[in-house]
Amino acid sequence: MAAGTPSARALAAHATADVLQRGRSLDQALAAVRDVAGSQYSLVSNIAYGVQRHRLALEFLLGQLLNKPLAKREGEVHALLLGGLFERWQMSTPAHAAVSQTVNALPGIKRPRLKGLANAVLRRFDRERDALLAQLERQPDGVRHSHPRWLEDHLRTDWSDRVLEIMQSNNARAPMWLRINVMKTTLNAYCESLAASGIDVASTYGQTAICLDSPVPVSALPGFDDGWVSVQDLAPQWVADVVDAKPDMRVLDACAAPGGKTAHLLEAAGNQLDLLALDVDAKRLSMVDETLDRLGLAAKTRAADAAQPETWWDGATFDRILIDAPCSATGVIRRHPDIKSLRRSSDIEALAERQMALLRALWPLVAPGGSLVYATCSILKRENSDVTDRFCRDIAPDARCDELRLDNIKGVIEAKPGGVQILPGTQNADGFFLSRFWRPD
Repeated sequence: MAAGTPSARALAAHATADVLQRGRSLDQALAAVRDVAGSQYSLVSNIAYGVQRHRLALEFLLGQLLNKPLAKREGEVHALLLGGLFERWQMSTPAHAAVSQTVNALPGIKRPRLKGLANAVLRRFDRERDALLAQLERQPDGVRHSHPRWLEDHLRTDWSDRVLEIMQSNNARAPMWLRINVMKTTLNAYCESLAASGIDVASTYGQTAICLDSPVPVSALPGFDDGWVSVQDLAPQWVADVVDAKPDMRVLDACAAPGGKTAHLLEAAGNQLDLLALDVDAKRLSMVDETLDRLGLAAKTRAADAAQPETWWDGATFDRILIDAPCSATGVIRRHPDIKSLRRSSDIEALAERQMALLRALWPLVAPGGSLVYATCSILKRENSDVTDRFCRDIAPDARCDELRLDNIKGVIEAKPGGVQILPGTQNADGFFLSRFWRPD
């Protein structure tokens, strides 16, 4: 480590405090320290992600080890101690290294005077580990599995007999799924390319999906820059089949960024769609353009609010519309554990209203005989089946609501007219909701 470069523990503490005190996403917080971290980045990321996955349990343990709470201004010290406890509890870092490196990180966050406190906390954890973890096991499920009370309440209401299973899946590390570009390669051929590159495959699904045994940088993936493959979880790969866009159809992807589903629709139709990709965020929309360019695909992109078609619509109806709606993202917590820290119960109602606004605005744009697919990466009924039930009742009583039969997906929780719900961990996929509605001819 170069002189003057903050240690991995200090950088992880800074990223953690960015999330907990300043409300930044973990991706943003880690991006801010990536260049400084250099070769230490993997450790920084592991600690920061681990703290977010297990934060409430770590907060409980820290509370037992402090004689009094830290002052609010000591947010980075608090974050550093959480990281040190995570290392001692969940990582294989030797005790002397975890303790000494955490203590020695204090100057890097400008708190050298608290070395004695950090040393005492971590050494006391090691001495009393068994008793402390036994105390933790007696705490409510939300504390033990680090899910905030509002989320635990929603899960108990919606999935009372699956709560612990969901929490455990949320706290697992997410696998790395790939989607091959069927215009450029085949599943078998790409698996052979992976093997030749020394990358092991854990499983495959259908004709496009490959799950790696261990994540690798995209730069290590054969043909990535040439558009052979994309990184995409298994669950959103089911969207293209449900949309079922045929060559020459006019298609709208209403909330397109970062572009994975847009690209998959085009790949499945041989790049022969008249496709418009919208996103309200112009910066994120640029990611769609970059994705399409890498994959050799063509679509029109436009920065616009899909819920206000008067600002962008040319008056011609669409054969297929996809609304991959903004949502709580409670189905992808294993990929984004900071959701547990950043989301609030009040967000859910606001998101449900935004989802309804999109459905209300876009249903009239579906051509006779065409379909609208509504999808979220949420597992909360308030955003999923409640929304589609309201849609059928209040907006589109004439719509034909499919009972999607994804018979080859083991573990689908809810299949009824209006949608299917996949819970996190089902076939090693993220949590996801899918529904499809047909407009009468």
